[in-house]
Amino acid sequence: MTATQDATRTTERRGQGRVVVVTGSSGGIGRAVAEELGRHGDRVALLARGATGLQAAARAVEAAGGTALPLQVDVSDFQAVDSAATEVERTFGPIDVWVNVAFATVFARSWDVTPEEYARTTEVSYLGFVYGTLAALHRMRPRDRGVIVQVGSALAYRGIPLQAAYCAAKHAVQGFHESVRCELLAEGSGVDVTMLQMPGLNTPQFSWVRAKLPHRPQPVAPIYQPEVAARAVARAIEHPRRRERWVGASTALTLMANAVVPGLLDRYLAMTGIKSQQTDEPVAGHRDNEEGNLWKPQDEDRDYGSHGRFDKQGKARSYQQLLAWAFAGRGNRLSRSGSA
Repeated sequence: MTATQDATRTTERRGQGRVVVVTGSSGGIGRAVAEELGRHGDRVALLARGATGLQAAARAVEAAGGTALPLQVDVSDFQAVDSAATEVERTFGPIDVWVNVAFATVFARSWDVTPEEYARTTEVSYLGFVYGTLAALHRMRPRDRGVIVQVGSALAYRGIPLQAAYCAAKHAVQGFHESVRCELLAEGSGVDVTMLQMPGLNTPQFSWVRAKLPHRPQPVAPIYQPEVAARAVARAIEHPRRRERWVGASTALTLMANAVVPGLLDRYLAMTGIKSQQTDEPVAGHRDNEEGNLWKPQDEDRDYGSHGRFDKQGKARSYQQLLAWAFAGRGNRLSRSGSA
């Protein structure tokens, strides 16, 4: 194929929409991201475990204006992830964007989490990101183009009570992200990697997460709707050279406080962090909370969608994000050394 033919083929492919892979896309943030990218007219490969949630997500992407390819995959299995990437490229063509979202965790005091639960959380919430990134890099680096987005959390920097397994996984993702980014910069690669640190979000995870608590878990306020996260991801895909973005004023304030007075924040969270992550509803009687989704998807036979049980408290937009985007033009003129 000549260079002219290759350029023509690339233009035609882009005219059909970007090829994007989103892990954990059957519900929550991943589902919201997939639907947002559908509105952009993208071809979205949906990777998740739950059959019913996946099919519903595919219909939502198509209804939004995109093209969907649902693939049942457990991201803790590298061979399964890599095979899914091959199927995506066979169906849609070269992958332009890979978004890592999938996670599983346990809400409990650190000493109440079993070794098996720590291992499973790590396999999904950390190694799942590693495997997705490797599958993307193996295909993007030879082409010298592509974008990888890591969906992180304020907890990638700040550990909080009841979420030791999740916080540790997000800390690990943060370190992995920085190493990969440095290596790509060192070789002058055209592949970009960026990470978004999210606030508390109104997602179904609080209905299906494994919880060893007297009361049902909830996000730490303020709670944002998943569409806030989805718009941030879409923005990051368009402007991927910034190493990191903070989503929500609560994320920004938490990370700044942790950088300046981490010991004081330890004591504050010790006083408030346990109660603030539980509702007044007892866990007893809610089997989804007791069993969780560590080993078995909760959306295998039921579609949860992107929203959780906290729509009344959920904020539809983040003014911090609006301000950040207002200054994006200046940031985009900086070199890749720019940060949040």
